[in-house]
This record gives sequence, structure tokens and C-alpha cells, in this order.
Amino acid sequence: MVVTQISLSSYPQKLEQMMKRPIRVLVAKVGLDGHDRGAKIIASFLRDAGMEVIYTGLRQTPEMVVNSALQEDVDVIGISILSGAHNTVFPKIINLMKEKEMNDVLLTGGGIIPESDMKKLSEIGVGRLFPPGTDTSQIVTYIKEYVEKHRNY
Repeated sequence: MVVTQISLSSYPQKLEQMMKRPIRVLVAKVGLDGHDRGAKIIASFLRDAGMEVIYTGLRQTPEMVVNSALQEDVDVIGISILSGAHNTVFPKIINLMKEKEMNDVLLTGGGIIPESDMKKLSEIGVGRLFPPGTDTSQIVTYIKEYVEKHRNY
């Protein structure tokens, strides 16, 4: 058995490094929507901004998304949705997140979502939703500001 001695003087430095880990984002496509070009573009921009991105691929269920997010210890779940199922998908995911006590994880996303539906989803705890054509710097800034305020260490 090998015992490693930890120097107390190095502990604050290690803690500081842990707290500066990159933002981890899970990008997912839920349901039968097979159009993932936008999700891949967003994932690329988030990576370029220094974030770690896990892309789940197509045809995920809400349960698969939440379980993956939990296993990957993400800060953010981003759902790309073009199918019109946003009023089913987002509430299901937010409820699963609450069940698993993922209170410090942001649920955000984008796609074809009417403004009135965005407001309703916001009322149940979904973060900001982004329509097609949104400047990607707005998405990056939103995620960075959210994580800075809510990362729970």
C-alpha cells in the first residue's frame, strides 16, 4: 500500500485549480428530430470559447440526456430542438433534473420556439432559449455568466 502525503500548503492551490476547470456543456438532440447541424455548430463555438462539450448525438430521450449530464458532471445542458416538441421536452428534462437535485445545472437551448412558449418555459425554470440566427457570442456570454454565478463548489 502506498500512502501519499498531502502538503497543506499546496491545498489552496489545488482547490483554486479545481474551481477553474472548464465549463462543461452537454449538447443534445431529443426525440426524432434528425437535424443536428445547428447543434454541431453551437458545440464547435462553445469549444472554441474554451468549454468542454459533450455531444450526445441524435434521438436521445430526456432520461438519457439527464443521466448523461449527471455522469459527465456538466454545468449546462443545451437542447437543440426544431421539431416543435419543446413544450414536452423541456418540462420533462427540468422535472428529471429536479428529481436528481441538479439544482446548479443550467438547462438552456435553442431552435424553432415561439416567443410565447419561451416565456412559459422560463416560468418553469428553463434558462434563456435562443432562436436561429442568434449571435453565438451571446450564447457563450450567457453560459459563462450563469456558471460564474451558480457553480457550486
